[in-house]
Amino acid sequence: MTDHPLRHPTVLALACGVAVGNVYFPQALAPLVAAGLGVPPDAAAMVVTAVQFGYAAGVFLLVPLGDRLPHRPLLAGLLTLTGLGLLAAAAAPGLVPLVGASAFVGVTTVVAPLAGPLTAGLVPAERRGVTGGILLSGSLAGMLLSRTFGGALGEWLGWRAPYVLAAALSLTTAGLLARALPDTRPPSAQSYPALLAEPLRLLRTEPELRRSCLYQASVFAGFSAVWTGVALLLTGPVYDMDARAVGLLALVNAATMLCTPAAGRQVDRRGPDAVNLVGFLVAGGSAAVLALGAAGGVLGLAALVAGTLLLDVGMQSGMVANQVRLYALRAEVRSCLNTAYMTCAYLGGGLGSWLGAHALARFGWTGVCALVAVLTTPAVTRHVLVTRRTAGRFRRTAAPVPGRPGPPCPHEPPR
Repeated sequence: MTDHPLRHPTVLALACGVAVGNVYFPQALAPLVAAGLGVPPDAAAMVVTAVQFGYAAGVFLLVPLGDRLPHRPLLAGLLTLTGLGLLAAAAAPGLVPLVGASAFVGVTTVVAPLAGPLTAGLVPAERRGVTGGILLSGSLAGMLLSRTFGGALGEWLGWRAPYVLAAALSLTTAGLLARALPDTRPPSAQSYPALLAEPLRLLRTEPELRRSCLYQASVFAGFSAVWTGVALLLTGPVYDMDARAVGLLALVNAATMLCTPAAGRQVDRRGPDAVNLVGFLVAGGSAAVLALGAAGGVLGLAALVAGTLLLDVGMQSGMVANQVRLYALRAEVRSCLNTAYMTCAYLGGGLGSWLGAHALARFGWTGVCALVAVLTTPAVTRHVLVTRRTAGRFRRTAAPVPGRPGPPCPHEPPR
């Protein structure tokens, strides 16, 4: 494998931002889609749910190919398909075609979970936390800024315009990846059915993988519930704002991008478990702050800003910790490990979006905040039980501790 040590982290961070942004900018557009297509707001939220469930399906079906195919044509090809799907969404005549195109976009825009295993094989073990933080910063930039520009552009030119812009960015980034990525040699020669079965086998045999999946699915479900509900809250009768307000809230949260490299450094120094615990406490505590947003006015807005900042920091820090834990397990199946992890995370996110929209409709904003606390509880409980038994297992990522040995891996090269 040839390596471009100064180029590929930045290029991949940019690609992660563009790809992940395709999943999140529809959150700011849900009210505009509802008005433009003449459907109820909770029905328009199906666009958000569809792209997240599609992303989970794409992770499961396509990310294992990162262990089988060279990364450069794979990543560039997927972003090209994403661009075409976004153009189809922009031209959708009704809600059903838009939901279908959104699901397709979710399936194909899976560059970020492919980029993590790629860089983990190109950097020293003691730099994986920092490098993972850089890539996650790119993903978070796309997650947060796409809402800002999507909401503003949609308010100005209509809900279809952000889809056209996202298509242009995806196609341009595909061309950039085709030129800038290094050549890689895939570690596996397994058939595609075997690759699909491998994440399920790893979930069965690797307890550290199951733990990371539970952690991220729980916190990410709460995160998605809040960001789906807050768009409807801000554009509803309590605040009576437009879609640009959702974008501005996301822009304020862009400051949390700075926390991911710092979280990566803490993982490298203290291990993933310590950072996970802080992430849980911050994300769970955000529910109480967010609940004050139901009051409306200046106090409510301040609570929404502070609460979403806390929730974003908790989710992002936990993601860095979970991924470092995964990449220390089995070097030859990193894409399959990431497949299981990200599939569970986005299944949680899709479920959280659906629950958030329905909780807001039935119980108001307080119900959404209570949902965040409820969703975080299982992860915190599991973490406390596990860390009591395995305290000190991950003291420093500079000397990573492998996961519990399992049966011989089918990806292992012949000796």
